[in-house]
Amino acid sequence: MSSERLSTERWLFWHRRDLRLADNRSLAAAVRATPAVTGVFVLDPAILEAAQGHGPMAPARLWFLAESLVELAARWRAAGSRLLILQGDPAVLLPRLVQQLGATVVAWNRDVEPAGRERDRVVARALQAAGRRVMVDWDQLLVPPEALKTGAGEPYRVYGPYWRSWQRVVTGTPGGVDPLPAPSSLIDLSAEQLAERDLGAGERALEALRRDHGFAGVDLCPCRPGEAAAAEQLSAFCSGGRPPLWGYEPGRNHPAVAGTSSLSAALKFGTLSPRQAWAAAQQARSEVAQLGGAAEALASIGVWEQELAWREFYQQALFHFPELAGGPYRPQWKRFPWENDPVRLEAWQQGLTGMPIIDAAMRQLASSGWMHNRCRMIVASYLVKDLICDWRLGEAHFMRHLVDGDLAANNGGWQWSASSGMDPKPLRIFNPATQASKFDPEGDYMRTWLPELAHVATADLISGDIGALERRGYPEPIVNHKQQQARFKALYAALPR
Repeated sequence: MSSERLSTERWLFWHRRDLRLADNRSLAAAVRATPAVTGVFVLDPAILEAAQGHGPMAPARLWFLAESLVELAARWRAAGSRLLILQGDPAVLLPRLVQQLGATVVAWNRDVEPAGRERDRVVARALQAAGRRVMVDWDQLLVPPEALKTGAGEPYRVYGPYWRSWQRVVTGTPGGVDPLPAPSSLIDLSAEQLAERDLGAGERALEALRRDHGFAGVDLCPCRPGEAAAAEQLSAFCSGGRPPLWGYEPGRNHPAVAGTSSLSAALKFGTLSPRQAWAAAQQARSEVAQLGGAAEALASIGVWEQELAWREFYQQALFHFPELAGGPYRPQWKRFPWENDPVRLEAWQQGLTGMPIIDAAMRQLASSGWMHNRCRMIVASYLVKDLICDWRLGEAHFMRHLVDGDLAANNGGWQWSASSGMDPKPLRIFNPATQASKFDPEGDYMRTWLPELAHVATADLISGDIGALERRGYPEPIVNHKQQQARFKALYAALPR
Protein backbone atom coordinates (compact mmCIF):
# COMPACT_ATOMS: atom_id res chain seq x y z
CA MET A 1 0.00 0.00 0.00
CA SER A 2 1.37 3.44 -0.90
CA SER A 3 2.29 6.03 1.73
CA GLU A 4 -0.38 8.28 0.23
CA ARG A 5 -3.05 5.72 1.06
CA LEU A 6 -1.68 5.21 4.56
CA SER A 7 -1.98 8.91 5.27
CA THR A 8 -5.46 9.29 3.85
CA GLU A 9 -8.21 9.95 6.39
CA ARG A 10 -11.11 7.51 6.12
CA TRP A 11 -14.63 9.02 5.95
CA LEU A 12 -17.99 7.29 5.80
CA PHE A 13 -20.93 8.54 3.79
CA TRP A 14 -24.33 7.47 5.14
CA HIS A 15 -26.95 7.12 2.38
CA ARG A 16 -30.62 7.51 3.23
CA ARG A 17 -32.88 9.13 0.61
CA ASP A 18 -30.01 9.98 -1.77
CA LEU A 19 -29.34 6.67 -3.50
CA ARG A 20 -26.98 8.00 -6.16
CA LEU A 21 -23.37 9.12 -6.59
CA ALA A 22 -23.90 11.99 -9.05
CA ASP A 23 -24.91 15.38 -7.65
CA ASN A 24 -24.93 14.19 -4.06
CA ARG A 25 -24.05 17.30 -2.06
CA SER A 26 -22.62 15.86 1.16
CA LEU A 27 -20.91 13.02 -0.68
CA ALA A 28 -19.23 15.53 -2.99
CA ALA A 29 -18.05 17.52 0.03
CA ALA A 30 -16.64 14.37 1.61
CA VAL A 31 -14.76 13.44 -1.55
CA ARG A 32 -13.29 16.94 -1.71
CA ALA A 33 -11.86 16.31 1.76
CA THR A 34 -10.50 12.81 1.10
CA PRO A 35 -10.67 10.16 -1.62
CA ALA A 36 -10.92 7.49 1.09
CA VAL A 37 -14.70 7.49 1.37
CA THR A 38 -16.83 4.41 2.03
CA GLY A 39 -20.57 4.32 1.51
CA VAL A 40 -22.97 2.94 4.11
CA PHE A 41 -26.66 2.13 4.02
CA VAL A 42 -28.51 0.92 7.11
CA LEU A 43 -31.56 -1.32 6.73
CA ASP A 44 -33.26 0.28 9.72
CA PRO A 45 -36.26 -1.65 11.15
CA ALA A 46 -37.68 1.65 12.39
CA ILE A 47 -38.16 2.63 8.74
CA LEU A 48 -38.75 -0.70 7.04
CA GLU A 49 -41.20 -2.03 9.63
CA ALA A 50 -42.89 1.14 10.89
CA ALA A 51 -42.72 3.71 8.11
CA GLN A 52 -44.05 7.07 9.38
CA GLY A 53 -46.27 5.27 11.87
CA HIS A 54 -48.29 3.65 9.04
CA GLY A 55 -46.97 0.13 9.53
CA PRO A 56 -44.42 -1.68 7.37
CA MET A 57 -42.99 0.07 4.32
CA ALA A 58 -45.07 -0.49 1.19
CA PRO A 59 -43.96 -3.54 -0.81
CA ALA A 60 -43.51 -1.29 -3.85
CA ARG A 61 -41.07 0.91 -1.94
CA LEU A 62 -39.20 -2.12 -0.60
CA TRP A 63 -38.75 -3.28 -4.18
CA PHE A 64 -37.61 0.14 -5.40
CA LEU A 65 -35.22 0.49 -2.47
CA ALA A 66 -33.66 -2.96 -2.86
CA GLU A 67 -33.07 -2.66 -6.60
CA SER A 68 -31.68 0.86 -6.22
CA LEU A 69 -29.25 -0.33 -3.54
CA VAL A 70 -27.98 -3.11 -5.80
CA GLU A 71 -27.17 -0.57 -8.49
CA LEU A 72 -25.73 1.88 -5.98
CA ALA A 73 -23.33 -0.79 -4.70
CA ALA A 74 -22.14 -1.40 -8.26
CA ARG A 75 -21.56 2.31 -8.76
CA TRP A 76 -19.47 2.51 -5.59
CA ARG A 77 -17.33 -0.37 -6.85
CA ALA A 78 -16.90 1.33 -10.23
CA ALA A 79 -15.79 4.50 -8.43
CA GLY A 80 -13.07 2.54 -6.59
CA SER A 81 -14.69 2.06 -3.18
CA ARG A 82 -17.68 0.15 -1.83
CA LEU A 83 -21.12 0.39 -0.22
CA LEU A 84 -21.48 -1.39 3.12
CA ILE A 85 -24.98 -2.66 3.95
CA LEU A 86 -25.83 -2.84 7.65
CA GLN A 87 -29.01 -4.01 9.35
CA GLY A 88 -30.24 -2.58 12.64
CA ASP A 89 -30.21 0.68 14.58
CA PRO A 90 -27.90 3.28 12.99
CA ALA A 91 -27.26 4.89 16.38
CA VAL A 92 -25.65 1.62 17.48
CA LEU A 93 -24.14 0.43 14.20
CA LEU A 94 -22.45 3.58 12.91
CA PRO A 95 -20.37 4.33 16.03
CA ARG A 96 -19.31 0.67 16.05
CA LEU A 97 -18.39 0.81 12.37
CA VAL A 98 -16.25 3.95 12.63
CA GLN A 99 -14.38 2.30 15.50
CA GLN A 100 -13.73 -0.85 13.48
CA LEU A 101 -12.61 1.03 10.38
CA GLY A 102 -10.78 3.85 12.07
CA ALA A 103 -12.98 6.37 10.27
CA THR A 104 -12.85 9.92 11.58
CA VAL A 105 -15.90 11.56 9.96
CA VAL A 106 -19.41 10.46 8.98
CA ALA A 107 -21.19 12.62 6.40
CA TRP A 108 -24.84 12.59 5.42
CA ASN A 109 -27.60 14.74 3.95
CA ARG A 110 -30.21 16.35 6.17
CA ASP A 111 -33.83 15.22 6.46
CA VAL A 112 -37.08 17.17 6.89
CA GLU A 113 -39.17 14.46 8.56
CA PRO A 114 -39.62 14.66 12.35
CA ALA A 115 -38.57 11.05 12.99
CA GLY A 116 -35.61 11.36 10.65
CA ARG A 117 -34.41 14.55 12.28
CA GLU A 118 -34.60 12.98 15.73
CA ARG A 119 -32.77 9.87 14.50
CA ASP A 120 -30.02 12.09 13.08
CA ARG A 121 -29.65 13.95 16.38
CA VAL A 122 -29.27 10.65 18.24
CA VAL A 123 -26.72 9.31 15.73
CA ALA A 124 -24.73 12.55 15.77
CA ARG A 125 -24.54 12.52 19.58
CA ALA A 126 -23.40 8.89 19.57
CA LEU A 127 -20.68 9.57 17.01
CA GLN A 128 -19.46 12.70 18.76
CA ALA A 129 -19.38 10.80 22.06
CA ALA A 130 -17.08 8.33 20.31
CA GLY A 131 -14.79 11.18 19.29
CA ARG A 132 -15.88 11.32 15.65
CA ARG A 133 -16.94 14.31 13.61
CA VAL A 134 -20.19 14.71 11.69
CA MET A 135 -20.69 16.67 8.47
CA VAL A 136 -24.20 17.33 7.14
CA ASP A 137 -25.71 19.39 4.33
CA TRP A 138 -28.95 19.79 2.38
CA ASP A 139 -29.35 17.72 -0.76
CA GLN A 140 -33.00 16.74 -1.37
CA LEU A 141 -34.12 20.35 -1.99
CA LEU A 142 -33.09 23.06 -4.43
CA VAL A 143 -33.67 25.62 -1.67
CA PRO A 144 -33.06 24.69 1.99
CA PRO A 145 -36.18 25.12 4.16
CA GLU A 146 -34.54 27.72 6.41
CA ALA A 147 -33.59 29.89 3.42
CA LEU A 148 -37.07 31.22 2.63
CA LYS A 149 -39.12 33.36 5.01
CA THR A 150 -41.97 35.81 4.61
CA GLY A 151 -41.47 39.53 5.11
CA ALA A 152 -42.43 38.96 8.74
CA GLY A 153 -39.68 36.37 9.11
CA GLU A 154 -42.11 33.44 9.25
CA PRO A 155 -42.16 30.20 7.23
CA TYR A 156 -44.40 30.24 4.18
CA ARG A 157 -47.88 28.82 4.65
CA VAL A 158 -49.26 29.64 1.18
CA TYR A 159 -47.80 28.22 -2.03
CA GLY A 160 -48.16 31.28 -4.30
CA PRO A 161 -45.80 33.64 -2.45
CA TYR A 162 -43.53 30.68 -1.63
CA TRP A 163 -43.22 29.89 -5.34
CA ARG A 164 -42.29 33.46 -6.21
CA SER A 165 -39.66 33.62 -3.49
CA TRP A 166 -38.37 30.13 -4.32
CA GLN A 167 -38.08 30.96 -8.01
CA ARG A 168 -36.10 34.12 -7.29
CA VAL A 169 -33.58 32.14 -5.25
CA VAL A 170 -33.22 29.32 -7.78
CA THR A 171 -32.86 31.55 -10.83
CA GLY A 172 -30.81 34.16 -8.98
CA THR A 173 -28.00 31.83 -7.94
CA PRO A 174 -25.82 31.34 -11.05
CA GLY A 175 -24.21 27.93 -10.86
CA GLY A 176 -25.52 27.36 -7.35
CA VAL A 177 -28.00 24.70 -8.41
CA ASP A 178 -25.90 23.09 -11.15
CA PRO A 179 -25.58 19.30 -10.76
CA LEU A 180 -22.20 17.95 -9.62
CA PRO A 181 -20.43 15.00 -11.28
CA ALA A 182 -20.19 11.61 -9.63
CA PRO A 183 -16.96 10.91 -7.74
CA SER A 184 -14.31 8.63 -9.18
CA SER A 185 -10.85 7.30 -8.24
CA LEU A 186 -11.88 6.66 -4.65
CA ILE A 187 -9.74 4.66 -2.25
CA ASP A 188 -11.25 1.44 -0.95
CA LEU A 189 -10.85 -0.11 2.48
CA SER A 190 -7.64 -1.99 3.08
CA ALA A 191 -7.48 -5.76 3.25
CA GLU A 192 -7.00 -5.48 7.01
CA GLN A 193 -10.10 -3.31 7.39
CA LEU A 194 -12.16 -5.65 5.22
CA ALA A 195 -11.03 -8.65 7.26
CA GLU A 196 -12.70 -7.11 10.33
CA ARG A 197 -16.10 -6.84 8.65
CA ASP A 198 -18.69 -9.53 8.03
CA LEU A 199 -19.68 -8.15 4.64
CA GLY A 200 -21.83 -11.15 3.88
CA ALA A 201 -24.43 -10.32 6.54
CA GLY A 202 -25.45 -7.07 4.86
CA GLU A 203 -25.40 -8.61 1.42
CA ARG A 204 -27.61 -11.44 2.62
CA ALA A 205 -30.04 -8.96 4.16
CA LEU A 206 -30.25 -7.06 0.89
CA GLU A 207 -30.79 -10.25 -1.08
CA ALA A 208 -33.58 -11.21 1.34
CA LEU A 209 -35.18 -7.82 0.76
CA ARG A 210 -35.00 -8.29 -3.01
CA ARG A 211 -36.56 -11.73 -2.68
CA ASP A 212 -39.22 -11.03 -0.07
CA HIS A 213 -40.48 -7.50 -0.78
CA GLY A 214 -43.88 -8.89 -1.81
CA PHE A 215 -44.53 -6.43 -4.64
CA ALA A 216 -46.27 -8.10 -7.58
CA GLY A 217 -46.66 -5.01 -9.77
CA VAL A 218 -43.09 -4.60 -11.01
CA ASP A 219 -44.10 -4.71 -14.67
CA LEU A 220 -47.00 -2.28 -14.15
CA CYS A 221 -45.17 0.34 -12.10
CA PRO A 222 -44.03 3.34 -14.21
CA CYS A 223 -41.29 4.25 -11.70
CA ARG A 224 -38.01 2.46 -12.31
CA PRO A 225 -35.38 1.96 -9.59
CA GLY A 226 -31.77 3.04 -9.75
CA GLU A 227 -29.74 6.05 -10.78
CA ALA A 228 -29.35 4.96 -14.40
CA ALA A 229 -33.08 4.43 -14.89
CA ALA A 230 -33.85 7.82 -13.33
CA ALA A 231 -31.46 9.52 -15.74
CA GLU A 232 -33.02 7.68 -18.68
CA GLN A 233 -36.56 8.60 -17.64
CA LEU A 234 -35.58 12.22 -17.12
CA SER A 235 -34.01 12.36 -20.57
CA ALA A 236 -37.01 10.69 -22.21
CA PHE A 237 -39.36 13.17 -20.52
CA CYS A 238 -37.39 16.35 -21.20
CA SER A 239 -35.45 15.98 -24.44
CA GLY A 240 -35.52 14.63 -27.97
CA GLY A 241 -38.00 15.66 -30.67
CA ARG A 242 -41.16 16.84 -28.97
CA PRO A 243 -40.75 15.33 -25.49
CA PRO A 244 -43.66 14.89 -23.06
CA LEU A 245 -42.43 17.91 -21.07
CA TRP A 246 -43.38 20.21 -23.94
CA GLY A 247 -46.98 19.06 -23.60
CA TYR A 248 -46.98 18.67 -19.82
CA GLU A 249 -49.83 21.17 -19.65
CA PRO A 250 -52.48 19.81 -20.23
CA GLY A 251 -51.05 16.29 -20.63
CA ARG A 252 -50.33 15.94 -16.91
CA ASN A 253 -54.07 15.97 -16.13
CA HIS A 254 -55.09 13.05 -18.34
CA PRO A 255 -54.41 9.70 -16.67
CA ALA A 256 -54.78 7.71 -19.90
CA VAL A 257 -51.87 9.69 -21.42
CA ALA A 258 -48.19 9.21 -20.56
CA GLY A 259 -47.91 12.91 -19.87
CA THR A 260 -46.02 12.92 -16.57
CA SER A 261 -42.37 12.20 -15.79
CA SER A 262 -42.93 9.12 -13.56
CA LEU A 263 -39.96 10.42 -11.53
CA SER A 264 -41.76 10.78 -8.19
CA ALA A 265 -40.14 7.67 -6.69
CA ALA A 266 -36.73 8.69 -8.05
CA LEU A 267 -37.05 12.03 -6.25
CA LYS A 268 -38.36 10.36 -3.10
CA PHE A 269 -35.45 7.91 -2.89
CA GLY A 270 -32.92 10.31 -4.36
CA THR A 271 -31.89 8.23 -7.36
CA LEU A 272 -32.42 11.63 -9.03
CA SER A 273 -31.65 15.00 -7.49
CA PRO A 274 -33.95 18.03 -7.79
CA ARG A 275 -31.03 19.94 -9.31
CA GLN A 276 -30.78 17.37 -12.09
CA ALA A 277 -34.50 17.75 -12.73
CA TRP A 278 -34.21 21.54 -12.76
CA ALA A 279 -31.19 21.43 -15.10
CA ALA A 280 -33.12 19.23 -17.53
CA ALA A 281 -35.99 21.74 -17.52
CA GLN A 282 -33.57 24.58 -18.27
CA GLN A 283 -32.02 22.60 -21.11
CA ALA A 284 -35.51 22.02 -22.49
CA ARG A 285 -36.14 25.78 -22.32
CA SER A 286 -32.99 26.34 -24.33
CA GLU A 287 -34.02 23.80 -26.96
CA VAL A 288 -37.47 25.37 -27.29
CA ALA A 289 -35.90 28.81 -27.67
CA GLN A 290 -33.67 27.55 -30.47
CA LEU A 291 -36.79 26.41 -32.31
CA GLY A 292 -38.50 29.76 -31.98
CA GLY A 293 -39.88 29.55 -28.47
CA ALA A 294 -43.29 27.87 -28.81
CA ALA A 295 -45.49 29.43 -26.13
CA GLU A 296 -47.25 26.16 -25.28
CA ALA A 297 -43.98 24.31 -24.69
CA LEU A 298 -42.54 27.09 -22.56
CA ALA A 299 -45.74 27.24 -20.52
CA SER A 300 -45.57 23.47 -19.96
CA ILE A 301 -41.98 23.68 -18.78
CA GLY A 302 -43.01 26.45 -16.39
CA VAL A 303 -45.78 24.28 -14.95
CA TRP A 304 -43.33 21.42 -14.32
CA GLU A 305 -40.96 23.83 -12.60
CA GLN A 306 -43.85 24.85 -10.37
CA GLU A 307 -44.47 21.19 -9.56
CA LEU A 308 -40.85 20.91 -8.39
CA ALA A 309 -41.55 23.92 -6.17
CA TRP A 310 -44.76 22.30 -4.85
CA ARG A 311 -42.65 19.35 -3.72
CA GLU A 312 -40.34 21.68 -1.85
CA PHE A 313 -43.22 23.69 -0.41
CA TYR A 314 -44.54 20.57 1.30
CA GLN A 315 -41.04 19.60 2.44
CA GLN A 316 -40.41 22.99 4.06
CA ALA A 317 -43.89 22.93 5.58
CA LEU A 318 -43.17 19.63 7.33
CA PHE A 319 -39.76 20.91 8.42
CA HIS A 320 -41.21 24.03 10.05
CA PHE A 321 -44.48 22.46 11.23
CA PRO A 322 -43.65 18.86 12.24
CA GLU A 323 -47.08 18.56 13.85
CA LEU A 324 -48.50 18.18 10.32
CA ALA A 325 -47.34 14.55 10.40
CA GLY A 326 -49.95 13.77 13.00
CA GLY A 327 -52.93 15.95 12.24
CA PRO A 328 -54.53 18.86 10.40
CA TYR A 329 -52.96 22.28 9.99
CA ARG A 330 -56.29 24.05 10.48
CA PRO A 331 -57.36 23.51 14.12
CA GLN A 332 -61.11 23.36 13.45
CA TRP A 333 -60.58 20.12 11.53
CA LYS A 334 -59.50 18.42 14.74
CA ARG A 335 -63.16 18.53 15.74
CA PHE A 336 -64.73 17.39 12.47
CA PRO A 337 -67.33 14.63 13.11
CA TRP A 338 -65.99 12.01 10.72
CA GLU A 339 -68.34 9.10 10.04
CA ASN A 340 -65.60 6.62 9.08
CA ASP A 341 -68.03 3.94 7.94
CA PRO A 342 -65.82 0.81 7.72
CA VAL A 343 -67.88 -0.71 4.90
CA ARG A 344 -67.56 2.40 2.76
CA LEU A 345 -63.87 2.75 3.61
CA GLU A 346 -63.19 -0.83 2.53
CA ALA A 347 -65.13 -0.33 -0.71
CA TRP A 348 -62.93 2.69 -1.45
CA GLN A 349 -59.76 0.76 -0.63
CA GLN A 350 -60.78 -2.19 -2.81
CA GLY A 351 -61.96 -0.12 -5.79
CA LEU A 352 -65.57 -1.22 -5.36
CA THR A 353 -67.42 2.07 -4.81
CA GLY A 354 -69.48 1.80 -7.99
CA MET A 355 -67.95 5.05 -9.30
CA PRO A 356 -65.69 3.98 -12.18
CA ILE A 357 -63.13 6.81 -12.06
CA ILE A 358 -62.63 6.17 -8.32
CA ASP A 359 -62.40 2.41 -8.67
CA ALA A 360 -60.04 2.59 -11.66
CA ALA A 361 -57.64 4.78 -9.71
CA MET A 362 -57.74 2.64 -6.58
CA ARG A 363 -57.09 -0.49 -8.61
CA GLN A 364 -54.19 1.20 -10.36
CA LEU A 365 -52.72 1.89 -6.93
CA ALA A 366 -53.23 -1.68 -5.72
CA SER A 367 -51.83 -3.23 -8.91
CA SER A 368 -48.96 -0.90 -9.80
CA GLY A 369 -47.96 0.81 -6.55
CA TRP A 370 -48.58 4.16 -8.22
CA MET A 371 -51.50 6.43 -9.06
CA HIS A 372 -51.77 9.33 -11.48
CA ASN A 373 -51.71 12.63 -9.58
CA ARG A 374 -55.02 13.89 -10.98
CA CYS A 375 -56.61 10.68 -9.75
CA ARG A 376 -54.99 11.07 -6.33
CA MET A 377 -56.89 14.33 -5.95
CA ILE A 378 -60.15 12.81 -7.19
CA VAL A 379 -60.09 9.76 -4.90
CA ALA A 380 -58.99 11.88 -1.92
CA SER A 381 -61.86 14.30 -2.37
CA TYR A 382 -64.26 11.36 -2.73
CA LEU A 383 -63.10 9.64 0.46
CA VAL A 384 -63.26 12.82 2.52
CA LYS A 385 -66.22 14.67 1.06
CA ASP A 386 -68.41 11.91 -0.37
CA LEU A 387 -67.73 9.11 2.11
CA ILE A 388 -67.00 11.51 5.01
CA CYS A 389 -64.01 9.50 6.18
CA ASP A 390 -61.05 11.04 7.99
CA TRP A 391 -58.38 12.02 5.48
CA ARG A 392 -55.74 10.38 7.66
CA LEU A 393 -57.25 6.98 6.79
CA GLY A 394 -56.61 7.72 3.13
CA GLU A 395 -53.15 9.10 3.85
CA ALA A 396 -52.22 5.89 5.65
CA HIS A 397 -53.66 3.68 2.89
CA PHE A 398 -51.60 5.51 0.28
CA MET A 399 -48.44 5.07 2.36
CA ARG A 400 -49.14 1.33 2.57
CA HIS A 401 -49.11 1.06 -1.22
CA LEU A 402 -47.32 3.92 -3.00
CA VAL A 403 -43.91 3.35 -4.55
CA ASP A 404 -43.30 7.10 -4.17
CA GLY A 405 -44.84 7.34 -0.70
CA ASP A 406 -43.23 10.40 0.85
CA LEU A 407 -44.47 11.76 4.16
CA ALA A 408 -44.29 15.45 3.21
CA ALA A 409 -45.82 15.10 -0.26
CA ASN A 410 -48.46 12.57 0.74
CA ASN A 411 -49.50 14.49 3.84
CA GLY A 412 -49.51 17.78 1.96
CA GLY A 413 -51.62 16.36 -0.85
CA TRP A 414 -54.16 14.81 1.48
CA GLN A 415 -54.48 17.95 3.57
CA TRP A 416 -54.94 19.98 0.37
CA SER A 417 -57.73 17.64 -0.74
CA ALA A 418 -59.34 17.61 2.71
CA SER A 419 -59.17 21.43 2.99
CA SER A 420 -57.43 20.97 6.35
CA GLY A 421 -54.00 22.17 5.20
CA MET A 422 -52.14 25.20 3.93
CA ASP A 423 -54.52 26.20 1.16
CA PRO A 424 -56.24 29.60 1.01
CA LYS A 425 -59.38 28.12 -0.55
CA PRO A 426 -61.61 27.12 2.40
CA LEU A 427 -63.47 24.24 0.78
CA ARG A 428 -62.81 22.35 -2.44
CA ILE A 429 -65.05 19.46 -3.54
CA PHE A 430 -64.48 17.43 -6.70
CA ASN A 431 -67.44 15.91 -8.52
CA PRO A 432 -66.02 12.55 -9.68
CA ALA A 433 -68.24 12.41 -12.77
CA THR A 434 -67.22 15.92 -13.81
CA GLN A 435 -63.57 15.05 -13.27
CA ALA A 436 -63.94 11.90 -15.37
CA SER A 437 -65.64 13.80 -18.20
CA LYS A 438 -62.86 16.42 -18.26
CA PHE A 439 -59.81 14.20 -17.84
CA ASP A 440 -60.84 10.77 -19.16
CA PRO A 441 -63.46 11.80 -21.74
CA GLU A 442 -63.12 8.63 -23.83
CA GLY A 443 -63.02 6.32 -20.81
CA ASP A 444 -59.63 4.86 -21.79
CA TYR A 445 -58.17 5.04 -18.29
CA MET A 446 -61.27 3.57 -16.69
CA ARG A 447 -61.40 0.69 -19.17
CA THR A 448 -57.71 -0.07 -18.60
CA TRP A 449 -58.14 -0.65 -14.88
CA LEU A 450 -61.76 -1.89 -14.95
CA PRO A 451 -61.71 -4.46 -17.75
CA GLU A 452 -65.08 -5.82 -16.59
CA LEU A 453 -66.59 -2.52 -17.79
CA ALA A 454 -64.88 -2.43 -21.19
CA HIS A 455 -68.25 -2.96 -22.89
CA VAL A 456 -70.02 -0.09 -21.10
CA ALA A 457 -70.85 3.08 -23.01
CA THR A 458 -68.47 5.96 -22.27
CA ALA A 459 -71.19 8.27 -20.99
CA ASP A 460 -72.25 5.64 -18.47
CA LEU A 461 -68.66 5.01 -17.41
CA ILE A 462 -68.22 8.69 -16.72
CA SER A 463 -71.44 9.12 -14.76
CA GLY A 464 -71.42 5.74 -13.01
CA ASP A 465 -75.04 5.35 -14.05
CA ILE A 466 -74.68 1.84 -15.44
CA GLY A 467 -77.71 -0.35 -16.05
CA ALA A 468 -78.15 -3.53 -14.00
CA LEU A 469 -77.59 -5.82 -16.99
CA GLU A 470 -74.47 -3.93 -18.00
CA ARG A 471 -72.91 -4.13 -14.53
CA ARG A 472 -72.26 -7.88 -14.65
CA GLY A 473 -71.33 -7.93 -10.98
CA TYR A 474 -69.83 -4.46 -10.76
CA PRO A 475 -71.38 -2.70 -7.72
CA GLU A 476 -73.89 0.11 -7.77
CA PRO A 477 -72.64 3.47 -6.41
CA ILE A 478 -72.42 3.26 -2.63
CA VAL A 479 -73.31 6.96 -2.20
CA ASN A 480 -75.00 9.77 -4.10
CA HIS A 481 -72.54 12.58 -4.71
CA LYS A 482 -75.08 15.40 -4.59
CA GLN A 483 -76.54 14.22 -1.32
CA GLN A 484 -73.17 13.58 0.30
CA GLN A 485 -71.83 16.93 -0.83
CA ALA A 486 -74.74 18.68 0.87
CA ARG A 487 -74.21 16.61 4.03
CA PHE A 488 -70.51 17.37 4.12
CA LYS A 489 -71.08 21.09 3.65
CA ALA A 490 -73.56 21.09 6.52
CA LEU A 491 -71.08 19.35 8.82
CA TYR A 492 -68.37 21.78 7.75
CA ALA A 493 -70.60 24.82 8.33
CA ALA A 494 -71.27 23.63 11.88
CA LEU A 495 -67.58 23.53 12.79
CA PRO A 496 -66.56 26.16 15.39
CA ARG A 497 -64.43 28.88 13.82
